[in-house]
Amino acid sequence: MPPAITRSNQLHYQTTLRDAIEFAGVGLHTGDPGRVRITPSKAGAGLRFRLNDAVEFPARADYVVDTRRATMLGFEGHTVSTVEHLLSAILGMGIDNALISVEGPEIPVMDGSAKVFADAIAHVGSVVQREPRLRFIPTEPYLFRDGDKLLIVVPSSAFRIRMTVDYDEPIGAQYRDIEVDPATYTSEIAPNRTFGFQHEVEALIRRGLAQGGTLENAVVFGPDGPLAPLRSSDEPCRHKILDLIGDFALLGAYPQCEIIAIKSGHKLHCLAVRELRPASATLRAAAVSP
Repeated sequence: MPPAITRSNQLHYQTTLRDAIEFAGVGLHTGDPGRVRITPSKAGAGLRFRLNDAVEFPARADYVVDTRRATMLGFEGHTVSTVEHLLSAILGMGIDNALISVEGPEIPVMDGSAKVFADAIAHVGSVVQREPRLRFIPTEPYLFRDGDKLLIVVPSSAFRIRMTVDYDEPIGAQYRDIEVDPATYTSEIAPNRTFGFQHEVEALIRRGLAQGGTLENAVVFGPDGPLAPLRSSDEPCRHKILDLIGDFALLGAYPQCEIIAIKSGHKLHCLAVRELRPASATLRAAAVSP
């Protein structure tokens, strides 16, 4: 059986934003304009999406409808793509409860990282609420595999990620491990941008994708290296950690666990979260009841 989500007895309480924050821009893949408004929510509400003032649903892996180039959520015919950078900032900055209202088909790419989102959350600040934080606390290891991609979730006293990537040159193999909290997230994870190889980007453009991508919001690697300066020497590995945090926000509780990821991506992340969630359903429903 999957591990249960339990309430912490360590006086770690839920949080929400002190005030609303807004973002506007174009989507990385569609190039279409989009707008996001994130507003505070009551304790126990969790993270929820409202799309085009038409539908509202919880930010959970049950609502993932596509993971090919980004994480896309959908409900009753309405979808929103590329949610991982925004959700990464929300979880990485320790926000438990918020309503994410979206206009448009895709979350704006901003600078290709989670820095703009994380900085805005830090600027407006958070409010500590009276309910204990819901935590995902595994009691034994869990392993998930997709070909040569591997994800292992093990018990831990904190949220820690160990990420290994292995790409063709000039990226090559990279490794980074980090204990995730708002301070480390802001300085070490949030600024790292989405990336790809020049030949892949050109192929995506020919297929009508990556219409909002530029050298300002994506790291593009040519045969001899990045076409623009990196923000860190292992920016691709750090960005993969950023993506993983965003996908694990779909768990519906704070991940108090260690995640060991080898060449993982959105598909494997969301598969793991979907399989780890069922034991939380009863407790989660009770937490949000009036």
